[in-house]
Parts: sequence; C-alpha cells; structure tokens
Amino acid sequence: MTMWEPQYEAMPGKELKCLQLERLQQKVRDVYERVPFYRTKFQEAGVTPEDVKSLDDIARLPFTNKNDFRDNYPYGLMAIPLSEVVRVHASSGTTGKPIVVPYSARDIDIWANLMARNLASAGVHKGDVIQNAYGYGLFTGGLGFHYGGERLGATVIPASVGNTKRQLMLIEDLGTTVLACTPSYVLVLAETARQMGINLASTQLRLATCGAEPWTEKMRAEIEAKAGITAIDNYGLTEIVGPGVSCECYLKRGMHIWEDHFLAEIVDPVTGESLPYGQQGELVLTTLTKEALPVIRFRTHDLVTLYPERCQCGRTMVRMSKVRGRTDDMLIIRGINVFPTQIESVLLSVEGVEPHYQIIVDRERHLDDIEIWVEVSEAVFSDEVQALKEVEERVRAEVNSVLGISARIKLVEPRTIARTEGKAKRVIDRREL
Repeated sequence: MTMWEPQYEAMPGKELKCLQLERLQQKVRDVYERVPFYRTKFQEAGVTPEDVKSLDDIARLPFTNKNDFRDNYPYGLMAIPLSEVVRVHASSGTTGKPIVVPYSARDIDIWANLMARNLASAGVHKGDVIQNAYGYGLFTGGLGFHYGGERLGATVIPASVGNTKRQLMLIEDLGTTVLACTPSYVLVLAETARQMGINLASTQLRLATCGAEPWTEKMRAEIEAKAGITAIDNYGLTEIVGPGVSCECYLKRGMHIWEDHFLAEIVDPVTGESLPYGQQGELVLTTLTKEALPVIRFRTHDLVTLYPERCQCGRTMVRMSKVRGRTDDMLIIRGINVFPTQIESVLLSVEGVEPHYQIIVDRERHLDDIEIWVEVSEAVFSDEVQALKEVEERVRAEVNSVLGISARIKLVEPRTIARTEGKAKRVIDRREL
C-alpha cells in the first residue's frame, strides 16, 4: 500500500527516537521560554528544559488537561504572536467556552500532510473522489479532511453535514468513491438509501474513513455489511491538531500514530503513572512540531492500548487500538464501571438488534438505574410478541452476563431513536439533572 511520506512512516526505530528526542527538547524549550503557563507549571514541578535528556524524561513533565485550555481562554497557551496566526479552530464544546486552537501557516501545511498520510494509509489515492460529510467551520473535521484530500491530489466534494438525501444524490451522480464522516452517519446513509431504493453497492463508493466518535468492531461489521464498503478508523482531537493524529491502514490492525509529530504515552488513568506497551490505559500526547499551540503531555481521557511491533504494511510507527472508552464518559452503575462502547458490543452480538441505541441512566431511591433502548430489525418487530420477548430476554441476559449489571431493556421499532449527522448522543444521564 502506498505511503505518503515513506521516509518518515517507515523510519527505523532508532532514527525515529532520535528525531523525537530532538524535537521534544526543542519544543520543551519553546514552551518554557514563550508560554508563561508552561513555565509556571515546570517550575512548580521542579523541572527545566535541561532535565529532558532522554524520551523517558518526559514522565518528569507535568500534564496538560482540558481545563487548562478553558482557564487560559482564548490565547493564553499560544507560543507565537497573534499576528503570525493564520487560522483558528475551536471545539464543539457542549458547555461553557470552547477550546480555541490557533494555527500558524506551517501548522496548516503540516496538518495537510498528516491528513494526506491518513488518507493514503486508509487506501485513498489520487484518482479518488472524496465526499467530505464532516462539518466545516470551527470544527476541525471538515477542513482537515478537505486539505488532506487536496494535498493527496484527490477530488474533494465539500458536502459538509446534513441533508442525507442530497448526500446520496451526490454519491450517485458525482462518482463518489470515498466517504469521510462519523461512523454513525454511514449507517444513517445506508438506512436512508435502503428506504429510497438506492443500492449503494451499485455506486462507485468503496471506502469510508470514519472518526470523531468511538466505535466498535461490531459496528464496523454493520457498516461494511449494510453499505457494502470498507470502513477505516482514524483518530484526532482538537487540542492536538484535529484529525491527523493516527489512522488505520488497509490491514485494520490498529491506527498508526504519526510519531514524528506526536509523542504518545500510556498512563494509569488514576495515578498518572506510565504504563508499558500492550497494557490498556489513558492516551497522553505531546505535540513535537506544533508552532502556534504546542501541547505537553495532554491527557486525552481516551482508553487505548499501544502496539510497538512493525506493521505488515511496512510502517514502523506505534499503533493504537480503537478507543475502548473514555475516562470521562465512564458510567458507574452501582459500583461497576461501564463504557457505552461495551454496551454497544453486547447489543450487536444479539441477532435481530440494530446498531441504534440509547442508554438512559437515572437514580431511584438513591440507587442507580439503567435502561437501554435498542432498535430491532423490521423482521423482528413485525414478528409475534413472543419473538420480541425472546430478543428482549437475550439482550438482558447478555448485558448481565458480560457487563455484570442489571438493566431494563426496551425494544423499539426501527427508526425510533433520533439519528444524527454528527456525533451520536448515546447516553442520557439524568442523575446530573
């Protein structure tokens, strides 16, 4: 499979570590000299840039958290003058002020290259037609994929989010071969196409590069079966660069982290102590080349596992697993830790259940209560009551057996649960209301 920058993507391990250390040392010096926030944090931790003599020394540096961005809103973490900033993006934050991320001209150039790497890794090439159904604007997804597609030399359709029937028309009429959107929206497109009598398998669409929300292997199987395409996972986050941190190759054995630009660690989410490769923990990222807003040891809250072995595709950079949950969306139900993605895996293992669900958490008489609404297929819903009852019992038993929690299961007819063109809202936690 073609690499966009093979001189980096297949760089021998020793050379890569030397490059990482050189860039880390420079970036630590930069933030110490130019960003008062980091200088204060380093001084409080009793470290200076001169203390970073090896990659292992990064563990001596303090973490950066999401709240640090909010506390220094809007430009307090910036390392260059505003006059050198060419673009500003921001998170879609659901509460309070958004997280603001400025970019220099070099940042934008590097980002376009990283996204070209992502797309090439996923199997996209110059002759492809990419329909970009991520949102344009302050959200990083739309312009990230747009610039990456153009840098790669592909044709980009800036469809943006929404208007599903129009999206399907564009797929049919413009010869779309690659779809860029959230995984849940691929299922919305496939479902709408079926209702409209459109056979996606008869179009030129062959690939979807999906991100912006956690999704499971079972959901991938649903997407590939219902849309008749290959689905590739990619990962990014606003605070670091947007999309462009990592992407799967065609082998689908983990997302390659572009380690020449991002130093990845795994830490214990409770203690913050470093964990070895192969052990699940919280992903921590340090930017090695960002100019406008360099970030040191950002706690992503994403739970992943890192695999250092060389991939059969030839890329040498560490791979990360799919996000298996987030430390900040973890549900604690009567003392048991549960992630929505775990519930999704259980639901999709039951025949007749559709990949559309909602988890409602409430508190009754000081005890946590969980109810799972899940759609069933047309065939199951139109069947006799006894058949529905059997599916409900199977779902309840699986949830109890695999996750160790008792949940009320509510089977609903197809298309009952609200669809979204962006990130799917899986959990309604009424305990916080």
